[in-house]
Amino acid sequence: MSEPKTRIIYSAATGLTFIIRPKVAVSDVSVTTTCAVTCKFCQSKNVVKNGVRSGNIQYYLCRDCGRGFAGNNALEGMKYPPDQIAMAVSLYYDGLSIDKIRRQLDSEHHVYPSDSTVYDWIIRYSKIAVDKTKSTHITVGNYWVADETVLGLDKGVNAWFWDIIDDETRFLLASYMSLTRTTKDAQNLMEKALERADKMPKIIFTDRLRAYLDGIELTFGSKTKHIQGSPFEIQNNTNKIERFHSTLKSRTEIMRGLHNTQTAMLIMDGWLVNYNYFRPHEALGNKPPAVAAKSDYPYKSWKDVVMNNALKSEACL
Repeated sequence: MSEPKTRIIYSAATGLTFIIRPKVAVSDVSVTTTCAVTCKFCQSKNVVKNGVRSGNIQYYLCRDCGRGFAGNNALEGMKYPPDQIAMAVSLYYDGLSIDKIRRQLDSEHHVYPSDSTVYDWIIRYSKIAVDKTKSTHITVGNYWVADETVLGLDKGVNAWFWDIIDDETRFLLASYMSLTRTTKDAQNLMEKALERADKMPKIIFTDRLRAYLDGIELTFGSKTKHIQGSPFEIQNNTNKIERFHSTLKSRTEIMRGLHNTQTAMLIMDGWLVNYNYFRPHEALGNKPPAVAAKSDYPYKSWKDVVMNNALKSEACL
């Protein structure tokens, strides 16, 4: 059936022209809604388009405050939305290289930030997440396990990475990086764990490294029993610290930015935040160790960290 057409009829008698239009059903009418763009900085609506960048993201310029911004859900002062930044940081600590993270962002969000931008996100939000752990509290058990492993840094430099974990909650109490394996290093690890747990354990299990003998004695005295063995024998022969180190070593294989011990320690601490507070553990009912340790840490994910700490210095236009 052909669609009705508009007809034009001229009346010679009256000298008038009549335009007869066909009736249109409401369902055939399309409605276009135009939403006004608001400046993310001053909330002005005096905004104009300012080109398309980063793939297909529309940018705008505010004629009132003179600042530009991306037409996405990025927060004030940020070029990229929090969920994309959080996704990048989370993927990094889950084991993806920066290169793969960029490709993932391009595939899912059609954005392709530079490698330096992704690296800056990791450093910035790792610092924030790690710093927040210093003011939180945990409740852990009485049996701790300590161990150390060697990690390769840039330029062939090896560093020792020390850990001490609570057997009950699997919460990693402390980590310490050093270029030596001495009594002082073992003592530093114990002191950090004591400060974090705010309690003394009944028993600490370690391997047979002699540095632990005096390190534990100097920190806890005779109140804590020290049991050495290899492999560890802890309640049903579980080897939680060794499984942790297996996870850690697989992580370092693709880790970038280990240029020095300071950078390495920050990234390792960021990974431990991910391990303790964000990553679910099957043995804990798919909950992170922080839940088992009744932590009052305020963040549940990397997105929480980003959303609650949006920095105006982030890639302003």
